[in-house]
Parts: sequence; structure tokens; C-alpha cells
Amino acid sequence: MRLHAVVDTVEVAEEAVAAGATVVQVRLKDAGTVARAKMGRRLRRLPAILVINDDVEAALRCGADGVHLGQSDRGAERALAAGLLVGISAADVAEAEEAQGLGATYIGAGPIWATPTKADAASPIGLVGLAAICARVRIPVVAIGGVDASNAAECIAAGAAGVAVVRAARDATRVRAAVDAALEVSASP
Repeated sequence: MRLHAVVDTVEVAEEAVAAGATVVQVRLKDAGTVARAKMGRRLRRLPAILVINDDVEAALRCGADGVHLGQSDRGAERALAAGLLVGISAADVAEAEEAQGLGATYIGAGPIWATPTKADAASPIGLVGLAAICARVRIPVVAIGGVDASNAAECIAAGAAGVAVVRAARDATRVRAAVDAALEVSASP
């Protein structure tokens, strides 16, 4: 869960994994199930956890490890019954607690900061909002939204188990180094 590379091309996924991404999350917003499953099958060979965004059927068709669902997406029960990891987005403590109650494997908390990659994103929750979510759930929290190498460590310091990057996926080496260093500091006595 340390570094999710949220990608829309095979090339970026390959670069991100080579640079240290531990999870590849396929986000093809305007594509259908067939296109998402096709890309997922192409990425199955990568040494990373494969997650499909918003589409349980595509995740099942391509043999993905998991699915990430937004608050309005359906299918968490089906995904859990099929043995998939289930990430659920949360913008506040109540949403995070509800996701945990549904059986989510992890929470995608955010957006932490404003981000141009998701036009319909909620207002930024900041590090205070992230810390509040981390303090209230028992499952891993992955910070997303405006995260890059310059601020990833702050997310870990706030309690996140990892970060998700979209624009910074091509800078995965520096993001992973920042996350690893912050996790090492937080594990020190």
C-alpha cells in the first residue's frame, strides 16, 4: 500500500512500477468495462498489486487483485465475496467509518490538497482531515489528491500507510523515497 500509481496508460504503469510503485490503479474514467479489463490484463504481469478503479466487473474479468470504489460506486459486496481487495474513497471521518463497516480493505482519503486531475473532487481535507481519518479507522489509509515527492512524507506523518499519485506517477522514484523515509522515521522508537 505504500505507493499507488493511478494510471491511464500501460507506459506510465510500467515506469511507475520500475520506480517503486507497489500498487497500480487503473483509472480510465471514460472507458467501459471491456477497455478497463483489457488494460488490466496487460498490467497483470507487473510485480505490483493491480487495482481497477470504479468497475468490479472489469476487475473480475482481468484477474485484478482489487477494485477501488468511490462513494457512489456499487459492488463492494460482490468484490469482497470474490476475494478482491476493496478500497473506498472517503473525504471525511464518517465516510471512512462507513467504508470500514462495509468491509473495505483500505481507505483512499482525500483529496488532501487541490488537484487538477479530478474535476469533481470534493474540497481538500488537508493534513488535519487526513489525520482525523487515520485516527478513527483500523484499516490502512492511502492519501490522495495533490500528493507528490515534496509532500508525501507529510501524509505519512499524519498517519497514512501510503500515498496515491496521479500526476506524480512518472516521479515514482522520488515519491517512493519520501514515503520510505517517512515510514522509517515513524517506525523509530
